[in-house]
Amino acid sequence: MTNKASRAANRPPVLIRAADGAHREGPWNGSVSAEALGTDTFVLFPRFEEVGAGPVLHVHPYDEIFVVTKGRARFTVGEETFVAEEGDVAVAPANTPHKFANAGPGPLHTMDIHLSAEWIQYDLHDPEAG
Repeated sequence: MTNKASRAANRPPVLIRAADGAHREGPWNGSVSAEALGTDTFVLFPRFEEVGAGPVLHVHPYDEIFVVTKGRARFTVGEETFVAEEGDVAVAPANTPHKFANAGPGPLHTMDIHLSAEWIQYDLHDPEAG
């Protein structure tokens, strides 16, 4: 058994309740740190009420997984653009420019899983933003 597998086998389960800080008001609506999870992964819970709202074009040196929990999101990942709906999962590979926006008609809620112990983000110039 590898060292990492051994540590995982000896780690207790973790439950982070929304009332304990996993959620808060505002567009970023909360997060759970890698430290709190006991992993090398952290989670964000963004909410964008306004159609067209979302993060700017950016890149991370690690993969990011998106789960649409409410609404519809228009994703741009590299050269691809697609719409994901409630229950869909999208992945932005490491070092790939990406963004998403509320595609409407209602609010957009996502769970963004960052495969890193810390948030590292580089915002990029977006030619579509003007």
